[in-house]
Order: sequence, then structure tokens, then C-alpha cells
Amino acid sequence: MASELRTVLVVGTGLIGTSLALALRRKGVRVLLADRDQGAVRLARELGAGEEWQPDERQAEAIDLAVIAVPPGHVANELLSLQEGGVARFYTDVASVKAEPIEHAARLGCDLTSYVASHPLAGREKSGPGAGRADLFLGRPWAFCPTAEASAEARAAVLRLIELCGANPVEVDAVDHDRAVAVVSHAPHVTAAAVAARLSDATEVALGLAGQGVRDVTRIAGSDPGLWLGILSGNAAPVAEVLEAVSRDLAEAASALRALADGDGTARGELTQLLKRGVAGHDRIPGKHGGPAPAYVVVQVVIGDRPGQLARLFQICDEVGVNVEDVRLEHAPGLPLGIAELSVQPDSAPVLAQALRERDWQLP
Repeated sequence: MASELRTVLVVGTGLIGTSLALALRRKGVRVLLADRDQGAVRLARELGAGEEWQPDERQAEAIDLAVIAVPPGHVANELLSLQEGGVARFYTDVASVKAEPIEHAARLGCDLTSYVASHPLAGREKSGPGAGRADLFLGRPWAFCPTAEASAEARAAVLRLIELCGANPVEVDAVDHDRAVAVVSHAPHVTAAAVAARLSDATEVALGLAGQGVRDVTRIAGSDPGLWLGILSGNAAPVAEVLEAVSRDLAEAASALRALADGDGTARGELTQLLKRGVAGHDRIPGKHGGPAPAYVVVQVVIGDRPGQLARLFQICDEVGVNVEDVRLEHAPGLPLGIAELSVQPDSAPVLAQALRERDWQLP
């Protein structure tokens, strides 16, 4: 079958490339690894992501699909080089920008019949092969953007890749994709960076009071600046439009707060409207299975900062038949403990709370 993937070449062994390789290895696919950074290839190989590709030697079997896991600005040149060498039957990339690499590939004269651009909507604030995880893509949306020239066989190969990685395929136009990720990924990253930048000059008192809220807002700001500069450069105009809209909202909020500070109570209405719009937008974020996000109940439990505590907690959940939909940990500064927040279905919360108390766990 054209869509059967026996051997896959992964070019670029960063977080996404290594995670993809690990996911494929779990499914029994032979994975070849390539990267200009030999240290990254070596680490990915040691992690079990595959074997190093030797382009000057004849491979034992043909490469069915080459996955280009490099920054957006390098995708087209890498694609051209691979195609000129006849390396694989089909090609894709996993960059988070789509329109510019496709246009660049067309200008270079790449074969667009064997190429289908794609983008897994998954990641971590950590980078490099050491951060790779085989389960990174499970249940996550994976956009693919076939051009009019793309063959049915190339589409099938990319869809098979997405299936093997456990993700959910979403076909979308490249321009629409870039506008969408500007809203849900790229602009939020810049916004998080702007908030986190305020902390660089914060007092020790302020940092000592930092709680889970600021950690949530700034978590993604810890990602590699060089990587993100390439992403933002490739999607500059759509991201700028979103940031300009956010800036208008923030400017209006600042103006309203200034008015409140001067005793003008009428400004409360403007702030209330922004906060309500925020709630409405938050509620539109799909749940883990798609569709509207369900309302979960959070069960809080004190957890010691010792090995095995979290595993014990999940074991209790399993024993009483409670499915944990989400989990968040908040550490207590200066203390060897923290709070685990377990999001569960509303009817499961009393069951879990009772089970924890019976086993001498402390609930706040």
C-alpha cells in the first residue's frame, strides 16, 4: 500500500523530530535520523529514536517518507536537497508556519506532487532531543496542507504518519493555518514573553509572592528564543494583526484603570466587558476530545515532595475508578510539599475526596 510506512527519515532531531521518531519506533517503523548537529543525532539515537542516516551508503530498503523537522525558513531548501537526491518517495515538514515554506518550495522548483506540508499542534517549553516524548502527539490536532499538485499517495503517506503518532488530522489551507496559529499559538507566545519580561525587573518581594497564576501565564515564555524568532519571522503579518488587537484591549484596560484610580467608577463597565469577553473566549477552547470543554471539578490534595507520591495518588484514582482529566502541581515556596489539583468529572469528585481522606491524605 502506498500509505504503508516501513522506513521514515527524520531530518532534524530537536523536540518535535525526536518525539516523532520515538512515536514511530513504538509502532515498529524503522527510523533514520539526520541533523547537522551530530551531538543531537547521537543523543536521539541513544534515546532509542532510531539509527543515524548514512546518505552516502545504499540503504537496506527504500525510504517511504522524509519528515523535515527544521525551522520554517530552512524547510524549502532542505526539501529541494532531499528531492534532488531522490532520498524518499514522499516528503512532509512539521514547521509551525505553512504558507511561506510552500511558496518558497514552489519558487525553488521543488516537486509539489510528492510533498504535503504539515504541522503537529503539540510542543513543550523545553527543547532539544532530550525533551522528546513518544506520547507528545497523542490526541493532539495535526494540520496538513496539501497543495493542488499533491498526489493522493503523498496525502495518504502523511495521513498514515499522523495516525501512527496518535494525532488527529485536520486538513486546512496553508494561509488559513497561519492565521489560525497566529491566534492560538504565536501571538500568545509573544504575550507570555511580554508578561514574563516584567519579572526580570521585579523585586524579590514580588517574586516571593509568585503563585500558579503567573506560572501558567508565563510557562511558554521559557522556550528557545532563537527557535521562536524563526517561527515569528515566517508568520509576521498575521501575528502582528493579533498583537495589535490585544494591544488595543490592553490600552483600553489601562485607561480604565487610570480612570478608576482617579475616582471615576464608570470605568468599571469597560473592565467588566473585557473580563467577560475573556471568559467567553476561554470557554470556546475545545476539550481534550474536541467540542466544547466540559466543566470539571478540581480536587485539591496536599502532596509531599518525595519520590513516588504522585504515582501513589494516581493509584488511588485507579482503585476507585476515577479518571483524572487534567493535573496541575503547585509547589509551596520554602516547604517540602505542594498542592496537586486533579480535574475530574463532577460526580467523581466526592468519591475521590472520600477515598483520599480514608487513606489519610490531607485535603485543603
